[in-house]
Amino acid sequence: MMKHYILNLNPTAKHEWDRSILRDPLTAKRPDIAKLIAEAVGADTGSYLVSVNIQVTVLEEAAIPQNEQLSLPFPEVSIPSQMREAA
Repeated sequence: MMKHYILNLNPTAKHEWDRSILRDPLTAKRPDIAKLIAEAVGADTGSYLVSVNIQVTVLEEAAIPQNEQLSLPFPEVSIPSQMREAA
């Protein structure tokens, strides 16, 4: 059975569970690996010793764009400092 998923890696994520996220490319749902294995085994009740072979091939890599900083040119304004003496 061949399945395709999108893997998002963020080693600086606040929570550990957000550091690597596996999602279905069409539904964006997280796959239930146990359910996929159960479908491959069949519908018979019982306990099974299974061997699961995971082969990962990167098909495409999409770089995450860095935050672009918007710089606005501000004209320089000179404000003369004037001190008034109170009488």
